[in-house]
Amino acid sequence: MAANDANSYNARHLSVLEGLEAVRKRPGMYIGSTDSRGLMHCLWEIIDNAVDEALAGHGSSIDVVLHPDSSVEVRDRARGIPVDIEPKTGLTGVEVVFTKLHAGGKFGSGSYAASGGLHGVGASVVNALSERLDVEVDRGGKTWAMSFHRGEPGTFADADPKRPSPDAPFEPFVSGSTLRVVGRAAKGSTGTRVRYWADRQIFIRDAAFSLGDLTSRARQTAFLVPGLGITIEDLRGEEPVVETFRYDGGISEFVDFLAPDAPLTDTWRIQGSGAFTETIPVLQANGHMEATEVERTCEVDVALRWGTGYETTTRTFVNIITTPKGGTHAQGFEAGLFAVLKSQVEAAARRLKVGANEKLEKDDVLAGLTAVLTVRLPEPQFEGQTKEVLGTPAVRGIVRQVLTKALTERFDSPKREDKAQTGVLLEKVVGEMKTRISARAHKETQRRKNALESSSLPAKLKDCRSTNVADTELFIVEGDSALGTAKLARNAEYQALMPIRGKILNVQKASISDMLGNAECAAIITALGGGSGRTFDLEATRYGKVILMSDADVDGAHIRTLLLTLFFRYMRPMVEEGRVFAAVPPLHRVVVTGKRNEPVYTYSEQELAGVLAQLRKERKRWQEPIQRYKGLGEMDADQLSTTTMDRRYRTLRRVRVTDAAAAERTFELLMGNDVAPRKDFITQNSSTLNRDRIDA
Repeated sequence: MAANDANSYNARHLSVLEGLEAVRKRPGMYIGSTDSRGLMHCLWEIIDNAVDEALAGHGSSIDVVLHPDSSVEVRDRARGIPVDIEPKTGLTGVEVVFTKLHAGGKFGSGSYAASGGLHGVGASVVNALSERLDVEVDRGGKTWAMSFHRGEPGTFADADPKRPSPDAPFEPFVSGSTLRVVGRAAKGSTGTRVRYWADRQIFIRDAAFSLGDLTSRARQTAFLVPGLGITIEDLRGEEPVVETFRYDGGISEFVDFLAPDAPLTDTWRIQGSGAFTETIPVLQANGHMEATEVERTCEVDVALRWGTGYETTTRTFVNIITTPKGGTHAQGFEAGLFAVLKSQVEAAARRLKVGANEKLEKDDVLAGLTAVLTVRLPEPQFEGQTKEVLGTPAVRGIVRQVLTKALTERFDSPKREDKAQTGVLLEKVVGEMKTRISARAHKETQRRKNALESSSLPAKLKDCRSTNVADTELFIVEGDSALGTAKLARNAEYQALMPIRGKILNVQKASISDMLGNAECAAIITALGGGSGRTFDLEATRYGKVILMSDADVDGAHIRTLLLTLFFRYMRPMVEEGRVFAAVPPLHRVVVTGKRNEPVYTYSEQELAGVLAQLRKERKRWQEPIQRYKGLGEMDADQLSTTTMDRRYRTLRRVRVTDAAAAERTFELLMGNDVAPRKDFITQNSSTLNRDRIDA
């Protein structure tokens, strides 16, 4: 609302904003954070609304467009948001959906039997956190439109209707809202188009839509909704990027796509359902909420297979919404899986040579498993609007019952193929159990190494004095020249140094024996002290942080990638716990002249240009030429300490594995044996290369 309209602020504005203001004051309660993850969560909310329509049998295509002006548009060809008046509020369906919290077609089971959006706050939250949101609906032969400014309905006076802008003058509605007709729709054509500009008063400056995350989610959704086509169009770069995903299969194809290893069994498909009752508050005709017992049906669909490796890849979904932190359905899945395999191993103990003291554990069963679990039920209970954990208690028992019944039937099957595959699976599970027991026994017989036993540690390790793991840091530095400077720059109380010579072995291509035989890899694993692979023990590690400190050039980036590959493949718990970091050394040193020559460090060409522009504005001079660091060895100890190692001033980038499957594919693409995909990647992305960034 413009400042000169303050006198016209009335009860209408209060009724619209009283709910959405809470969203703007506490956005983290609804979208998790105000960085790129929160920005992407808003987009998922709008996309999921379109996907729910497809799940209900309406519409078979969704288009997502990332515009150059930082806005995003989602189009579907489903039924279109209702445009008639909702009797309780007196507002059109469009305004109810985008301005009222806990309102929509997903309460009860009338419009959607099972949907991803259930709180009725998705679209209204996105609207509240948008500087501008435009919605168009094709329905009844007309195209209807409405615009919002930070959740408030009104009209924008765009200079060019074809180029809408959130900066255009905005006039809020005062006495009543208008859902205007802006065109004709083809006969029988329906659908919804939503375009919005995220509010920079809410989101941090660096928040941006990730094309990688978007395409990964679109591919995942296309797997989960067979026959649905999703097109992603990125218009932000010099060349538009368009990707389309459509899979007519189901989650069986998803499992084959996710699997990181060669198959040991076929992909087994398990489907079933179960009923349960729950008591929920239902709004009565008199306006009171009354506890009512309702009967629900939960449909379970599972695809799983075991491979020759030891890594576990599982994806769980509720009404096609991913639940990365699991919940009751994941608990039921693991419980049913473990119960069946445990009983089968006990029944075949003599044939499998399992001793009385050898007990199966859950990790033995999950080793090498790739699985996709989906459940569909009306009004699932999630823990929070971000929907990361399913909380409906009854789902646990239903999933376990469906899985137990189907797997037991397969193990009891007289078919030769089923007998062969279940036999191989039991041998693998028992082999994993024996390996685990052997590794544990070996570990218990050896004394845990500590900082005082330096004779058993790599000779080139420059250890720290502190034995407090939580406070210690291991810097892996590139080359002896950088080591010499780092020794003078470090705090020897809690900072240890491990130099590596050049580029370590590419462990994505190498075997385990080759990796362990490589001097650099073996030295890093020994220095860290937690072992490697499936038996890696996070509690046994000798350092709280591992910091990769390589040169700020192409070779340094390659070395950092090789090191990350080693940690990702063989010490993944370190990455998952957020204990692996990349140091951020500066690229430039600008010495501002004056009474005291003051150095200013910059970390990118863009930042350097900004600093120089500011110095010109302030009429300050600097020494020429500006120093460009090409290696850590070019810094003296004070410079390295101040910029890269001293906790008071340094910047670290935490390495996280937010999507293990995407990370696995990236490492395989960049470092794997298959050259053709890597060649295609380089060819397709060659146009984005900035030649000025190459040190030659």
